[in-house]
Amino acid sequence: MPATVFARRWYALIALALCTLAIGLDSTVLSVALPTLAQDLGATTADLQWFTTSYLLVLAAALLPAGMLGDRYGRRRLLLIALVLFGTASVACAYAQTTGQLIAARAALGLGSAVIMALMGAVLTVLFDDEERPRALSVWVTANALGVPLGPLLGGWLLDNFHWGSVFLINLPLVVLGLIAVATLVPESHGDRRRRFDWLGVLLSASGLVALTYGIIEAGERGWSDPRALVTIAFGVFALGALVFWQRRAAAPLIDLELFRNRAFTGGTILATLAGFAFFGLLFALPQMFQAVGGHDALGVGLRLLPIIGGLLVGARLADRLAARIGARALIAAGLAVIAVALATGAVLDYTLFGAWITAAGVGLGLSMPPAMNAALGALTPERSGVGNAMVQSLRQVGSAIGVAVLGMAMNTTYRDALPVTAPDEVRDSVAAGVAVAGRLGDPALLGAVRDAFTDGTAVALLVAAGVAAVGVVLALILLPARTKPAKVLAESGV
Repeated sequence: MPATVFARRWYALIALALCTLAIGLDSTVLSVALPTLAQDLGATTADLQWFTTSYLLVLAAALLPAGMLGDRYGRRRLLLIALVLFGTASVACAYAQTTGQLIAARAALGLGSAVIMALMGAVLTVLFDDEERPRALSVWVTANALGVPLGPLLGGWLLDNFHWGSVFLINLPLVVLGLIAVATLVPESHGDRRRRFDWLGVLLSASGLVALTYGIIEAGERGWSDPRALVTIAFGVFALGALVFWQRRAAAPLIDLELFRNRAFTGGTILATLAGFAFFGLLFALPQMFQAVGGHDALGVGLRLLPIIGGLLVGARLADRLAARIGARALIAAGLAVIAVALATGAVLDYTLFGAWITAAGVGLGLSMPPAMNAALGALTPERSGVGNAMVQSLRQVGSAIGVAVLGMAMNTTYRDALPVTAPDEVRDSVAAGVAVAGRLGDPALLGAVRDAFTDGTAVALLVAAGVAAVGVVLALILLPARTKPAKVLAESGV
């Protein structure tokens, strides 16, 4: 391979890493801003969930059509359009005046992120062969991981010194750099250009995901006996069931069901989804606990999230060394087991001992997430790289969205049930509202009750996430082959 071609591949990877870093920043910077948004915009717990979930839902719903469109019309072209949309939506988030405006802007941000994420993995699959891809994937995952500590730290500093909208404006320099890099370094590439667009599949997948998650959030707000919540959940399940039925009969289905005949792809996708459930659920719960219960400012919250990232980077480095020795199945199962034990321990340990168990949870994420994604992406051929990568990313984001909804519901329900019956109604809206009311009334007993109730809610959420990770251990041993055998992929220039 000529040196110039080899260098161009890795320079292109740097361009993709810049795009990933922008998305990683946006995914995590919001976590430290949630308490501030609850106060400045008067957001309830449901609003806070929708700030995260609206982004994740649109991201998950748009990934599959984005992958198909990239295969057909060109991946670099759509990447450039998506970066412009991402930058524009970031500005709209920064200057939102109401919770509704911020939710809408976050949804637009999710659309831009969907196209970027769907096409980055596809480009990696065709740019790098079987030998180069694990290293390239490690760079990609590391860039995404860097957004996790940088988001809370930079976001915390900005929140302490500037208006909360500044946490979204930090995307703009990375968007500009990404536009320049993609335009000059990333070659154009296509997949199956003859594939027709499955509009019915897009409609069923989007409506099913939105309805299911919205119903779960409403159940947490109104109770599981609420008719509207139950009807919405039932509609979501029906729509997703109809999607599976339609994909088996459509001439050009949105989802290539043949991909799931490969055990490595199926197992890797499902296990990456479960890891995403635990990860985003953790990022939703911990910042609120640190600020409401520990009394830390936004920068302090960001600093206290660093052990997760340190553990994740250590785990990813260990995974890179251990994968060839013990195989993906044992490695992913071990990582999920570490997550389960760490989260269950966190549910019963005193708040002051949080550093040890969240570090262990990060190690588990590093041991499980990159190998799971590599197992799935390694099973793809160039012709299926766009839609296949989009499927992996879509289900992973579904896990994240459902994780926020389910764990948020568990937290909210437990928090409300644990409050004294004499607590004002405003206190029940969110823990931030409860702390504010207690401070305004000068009632230390109410403040203690609010913090104890939210601690109970966080413990329940951690136990739910631990249970999901434990299920993942069993599924890893059942679904994954002992040794994955990636499909032969010849790296190409991308023409």
